[in-house]
Amino acid sequence: MSGWDQGRLYYTDQPTVVEYGGVRNINSAAATASRDSVRSLFKEFIRGFKKNNIFHYRESLLQNPSSLLIDMDDLDGFNSDLTGFLRSSPADYLALFESAAEEVLASLKASKDDVEKNEPDRLPVQILLTSNELPISMRCLGAQDISKLVRISGIAVAASDIMVKAIRLKLVCENCKNVQEITCPSGLDRAIVPRMCDRVHQHGEKPCPPYPWIVVHDESKLVDIQTIKFQQSPKDLPEGMIPSSILLSLDRTLVQSIALGKELTITGIYSTREPSTFQKGAFGIKKPYIRVVGIDEETDEDICRYPFTDEEVEEFKKFASQPNVYQHICSKIAPSISGLDDVKKAVACLLFGGSRKVLDDGVKIRGDINVLLVGDPATAKSQILKFIQKTAPIAVYTSGKGSSAVGLTASVIRDPKSGQFHIQPGAMILADGGVVCIDEFDKMRTHDRVALHEAMEQQTISITKAGISTVLNSRTSVVAAANPPSGHFDELKTAEDNINLQTTILSRFDLIFFIKDSVHYHKDKVIQCHMLFDHFDSYDCPYDSNYTNLLLLEKLNRYIQYCRAYCNPRLSETASTMLQNIYISIRQDTREQANYTGKAAAIPITIRQLEAIIRISEALAKMKLSNVATEEDLREAFRLFNISTMDATRSGINSDAKITPEIASEIKQAEAHIKRRLGIGKTVSTTKLINGLARMGLNKSIIVRALVEVRDRVQE
Repeated sequence: MSGWDQGRLYYTDQPTVVEYGGVRNINSAAATASRDSVRSLFKEFIRGFKKNNIFHYRESLLQNPSSLLIDMDDLDGFNSDLTGFLRSSPADYLALFESAAEEVLASLKASKDDVEKNEPDRLPVQILLTSNELPISMRCLGAQDISKLVRISGIAVAASDIMVKAIRLKLVCENCKNVQEITCPSGLDRAIVPRMCDRVHQHGEKPCPPYPWIVVHDESKLVDIQTIKFQQSPKDLPEGMIPSSILLSLDRTLVQSIALGKELTITGIYSTREPSTFQKGAFGIKKPYIRVVGIDEETDEDICRYPFTDEEVEEFKKFASQPNVYQHICSKIAPSISGLDDVKKAVACLLFGGSRKVLDDGVKIRGDINVLLVGDPATAKSQILKFIQKTAPIAVYTSGKGSSAVGLTASVIRDPKSGQFHIQPGAMILADGGVVCIDEFDKMRTHDRVALHEAMEQQTISITKAGISTVLNSRTSVVAAANPPSGHFDELKTAEDNINLQTTILSRFDLIFFIKDSVHYHKDKVIQCHMLFDHFDSYDCPYDSNYTNLLLLEKLNRYIQYCRAYCNPRLSETASTMLQNIYISIRQDTREQANYTGKAAAIPITIRQLEAIIRISEALAKMKLSNVATEEDLREAFRLFNISTMDATRSGINSDAKITPEIASEIKQAEAHIKRRLGIGKTVSTTKLINGLARMGLNKSIIVRALVEVRDRVQE
């Protein structure tokens, strides 16, 4: 719109064009000619630029007269000087560009036969900018960028209500009725009203007092504006640092175009404004903000901050063609942790993820994989979560003890200055497109965990508070770590007692692992050797530490980003048929056990578990950059599901479980051994007793069952 960026200072003694950030006198004929030539170049670009044999910007202007999106790469190809002008002095030349667009639009409409008589001759046009230029970090913005065009990325975390700002004010002198119009500065700067009336008074006439103006609002020109709090994305945040934030100013067609929680790339003019509260002696202090002139919403392809080079793509394809790519990737997952191979494979599947699907009726099926780790203390659960936080493209780490429902989802808070309500997104929204790591999951309050139900399955968060009703995206994977209620696994308790979580939340986890700190000589030897190798690099360890011939962590991160962005596999027909048989078999076994015991399974087997196996299969195919998940992928996915969720369901002891004659005979034999070792009044450690009988060749589960039988008889 013409004049949008004029009017920072008002002069009564000379004609000026006031730019954003300074005043430029245009009395010079050379300066006027230069501006006219730039305007002519802008008009020529809009009229004549072709893309795919179509006058792209001319047609876009006719279809949407209110705004015109300009690609900086197109403008640079047409005339690099124009791009340079916009980058060095964007406020001034954007006003010229908008003026040129208005003239082109008026001429195009005038040339049409169907022009309406009541339509104004010149419609306001807002120029918006976009480009493929890499954004800079929000922390890198400084005084050197003032009044320059900048491009940053981040997340919108709060938004104000729509406000109205004057771009041209009509003033009437209260004393002499003199009329004057002033152009207001752009962005968030306040209008500068002349101190004195400029009317020339007659001799002897009483002069007008200072500031005699009355604003005629009905005859002033107004536009909508909105402010956004823009926060640094978690993926760009240095470890241990607090996220930076900056205020964004949106005007005209950009108002209400930003959804909270979205990952965005902003093109704008780095500007300054007066602080809201005046501090004594702080005359030269300004607060920075960005006047937005372009918004690009990030897609899956934009997860990576740097685009993939041809050499990288070729290297990725070569790596994916190796027959042992799955083993290579899994060996790189948390290499500082010894063992837990199947858990690491599950983490690899979580990092790559399945394929997100949208059905014909608009229903969305999540592709993100959720994993729950329930284990004894000192079993490296938190270390696995920390590794995921560092490896995933986007990750937020939180502890269940210090997290609330609103901290994980979203809250509605009141601005203490304006009194307005706005949304403050939580971890599930900030990690949209990435992973949320929740440690101490069992320490969360029950009603706080319930808040995750919608976020984990529908991947949305619905908010209806303080007059605000909206739905935010939370397309994240969740990996949680928890301890049993008693701190350690109790083999004499059922799986339900060892987990102590509601089935509604358990059914939303694709894989549930029980990690037990069992005593095993060879395993303990390997773990201590691995630990000593970490502490002493020169230690001569006879065991394979898996530190050689592996992908670098940065390359693994890049490979994950590439696979997530460009690979969306689906199950093959043969794999689909195999999955049907597998799922029916699992359901039948679970139903038979529930019917016999009269109890539902501690971990329910529902249609969500069928989708879980599909997602894991797709993740395995994605590791190989394959668009088809084969039977081999499905078999490995079912193996992971069986040794995690199904084993967790069968873990512990169930006194009502079905006993065959063979098992009953073994239990009686174990009971006899127990009675011989336990004299009247004698005390023996349970662990020592179980290990001693196990060395005699008895099955540990049989021994535990026999102990339960003996205990129940004693209590009776």
